[in-house]
Amino acid sequence: MDKKWQYPHRRWNPLRQSWVMVSPHRTQRPWQGEVAQKTLPSGIAYDAECYLCPGNKRAGGAVNPSYESIFTFVNDYAALLPDPPAEADTHGSPLLVGEVARGFCKVLCFHPDHSLTLARMTQPEIRRVVDAWTREYEELGGIDWIQYVQIFENRGAMMGASNPHPHGQIWSTGFVPDEPAAETVAQRDYLAANGRCLLCDYVATEIAAGERIIFQNDHFAALVPWWAVWPFEVLLVSKRHLGAMPQLNSDERDALADALKRLTTRYDNLFETSFPYTMGFHQTPTDGGSHPEWHFHAHFYPPLLRSATVRKFMVGFEMLGMPQRDITPEGAAQRLRDCSETHFWPRD
Repeated sequence: MDKKWQYPHRRWNPLRQSWVMVSPHRTQRPWQGEVAQKTLPSGIAYDAECYLCPGNKRAGGAVNPSYESIFTFVNDYAALLPDPPAEADTHGSPLLVGEVARGFCKVLCFHPDHSLTLARMTQPEIRRVVDAWTREYEELGGIDWIQYVQIFENRGAMMGASNPHPHGQIWSTGFVPDEPAAETVAQRDYLAANGRCLLCDYVATEIAAGERIIFQNDHFAALVPWWAVWPFEVLLVSKRHLGAMPQLNSDERDALADALKRLTTRYDNLFETSFPYTMGFHQTPTDGGSHPEWHFHAHFYPPLLRSATVRKFMVGFEMLGMPQRDITPEGAAQRLRDCSETHFWPRD
């Protein structure tokens, strides 16, 4: 890598049309901040106190079926409701504008075994999760007023997961949220200016460069993006131009499951911990519009910086100025490339 990138510099994020600052020298500073607990995989396959385990009563009072594979339900404490009671108004000022937010929030349990994570599930088990995500996207996106289906997973207490049982969430909204809305604008602008897809061109550029690629299979590439903000942030992107999960053929769904297994295993092996992250898929809005610009991808935003117990905080300049990172994306990619795809747990 060019030595100039070892000094403070800015990098452009074409998907968000914004900058991120990189300060590689800051990793040398002494650390006296918060040190979290290291988290090892659970050995408990069934937890009688877990509100997501098969047969257990949930926090809202409903009882889970004795499911043997995938289980999905409407969130008992949903952030959005399909029929809010009243319209918001402007309170007489253009600076005090509000509107009702409609939506459905669902929970999808990946597996009945309480002890598992995506990293420790098999590829066929993850493929079943991919199929379930696809069905949910189709069903929720088919509702006439749903404009976006956001599929995501918060992994680990450090990222706010309230329960360690393997699960993710699906929020479908009557509006396009800010992040995919910004990506829509960026991808549309690029297509209009160049006649080509932004992420198609970007993946080709990264594969040619090689230094930020972690691994690839026939249909997906996993890389630390040029503009990464979080220390070990990863962009998982389809090689073929397609907008959403229903367009994945059977081989591509297998390849997505393979990529999720390999990436999450490398994450766990990096610091030999059950690696926390927020992961989410960005795909075509379901707002009824034509979206030839959209290219299917997933973002992984993990907080760990130096070890299993020291994380990156987004505070100070990051909150008030712009995002900033302490290690180069190239260095992060190299460390993830060096990780084994055989999970470290259980130990011999």
